[in-house]
Amino acid sequence: MEPKTDITVELVGYDGNAFAILGRVSRALRKGGHKELAEEFMKEATSRDYDHLLQTCMKYVNVE
Repeated sequence: MEPKTDITVELVGYDGNAFAILGRVSRALRKGGHKELAEEFMKEATSRDYDHLLQTCMKYVNVE
């Protein structure tokens, strides 16, 4: 699956901390000029469990 943006976010070391992951991806989207996608991401990512959060991250950005 190809992400919606070409933004890359490093999530190594944040495993298990959903709030840190949400913050890093949301900030990266906003800094990349995608405010509307950041809002969409937050709504979708927080709609279910941790696994869904990780899948949603990969839907919006490249994850390292």
